[in-house]
Amino acid sequence: MKQTTNTILMIRPIGFRMNEQTAVNNYYQKVLDNVLPSTVNAKAQQEFDNYVEKLRSYGVNVIVVSDTDDSDTPDSIFPNNWISFHQDGTVALYPMFAENRRLERREDILETLEEQGFLIENVVDYTSAEEEQVFLEGTGSLLLDRVNKKAYCALSPRADEELFIEFCEDFEYTPVVFTANQTVNDERKAIYHTNVMMCLAETFAVICLASIDDKKERKNVIKHLKEDGKEVIDISEAQVNNFAGNMLQVRGEDDERFLVMSQAAYDCLTKEQVNKIEKHCKIISSSLDVIEGCGGGSARCMMAEVFLPKQ
Repeated sequence: MKQTTNTILMIRPIGFRMNEQTAVNNYYQKVLDNVLPSTVNAKAQQEFDNYVEKLRSYGVNVIVVSDTDDSDTPDSIFPNNWISFHQDGTVALYPMFAENRRLERREDILETLEEQGFLIENVVDYTSAEEEQVFLEGTGSLLLDRVNKKAYCALSPRADEELFIEFCEDFEYTPVVFTANQTVNDERKAIYHTNVMMCLAETFAVICLASIDDKKERKNVIKHLKEDGKEVIDISEAQVNNFAGNMLQVRGEDDERFLVMSQAAYDCLTKEQVNKIEKHCKIISSSLDVIEGCGGGSARCMMAEVFLPKQ
């Protein structure tokens, strides 16, 4: 099993804007005062294109599919929430909290991957849970340690515990469950996606330990990471607000490992944190200010990792 892949699926936006349906529990979204709504999508496309170009320049195989204009999908730029790809040829489809995000699921994207020579053996579809108002938003909610077969999940309105356990049974992962909070107007509220406060790489994890208020849960998460030999690199809640938890390790040319993050995330790291990461791999950063501001997601959310076998 591999923890990292060289192939990434990304969706180029055509109607990107702040999604009012997700803003109810994504406290990272903001209305950008200095950017006109008419230019938000153009700026997001520019950030997207620069980001793809940067990844490709390091030898990452990026498959870009354009969003379609026949449905209102302002968050289509974040495909990792509705789909995940696995090494045995399985694809999982996930139930989405926001109704307009359900429109992002597209059959033709699977066909595109098959045309590129990837093998899809089996589709596990959890989307019927939407009828019960039960959600589990892909690798936003699930952090998969594919090598040690553990799945980390911070419970929230978008990550249901029972469905998470069902996923772990289906895919044979050991569940590591906890709650991660952030302070919103002096109140502690659940962080909407696990991958905002935690990143799991091959030999290390970047995590905001202070967001796990329950000491027992925090100790349990640390125990699992350490017993799998991962260095724990702790970040603050202020750094989480700058998307420093929303990172992904990928493979570039000659199988070299890179940790990918936004420019805002990189800029908020301390010298010591950067040094700790760079002991393990190099860093790639790209400016995603408009996407982060309006979308409330960052570098990691934009990449759906393709682990499917080749035909």
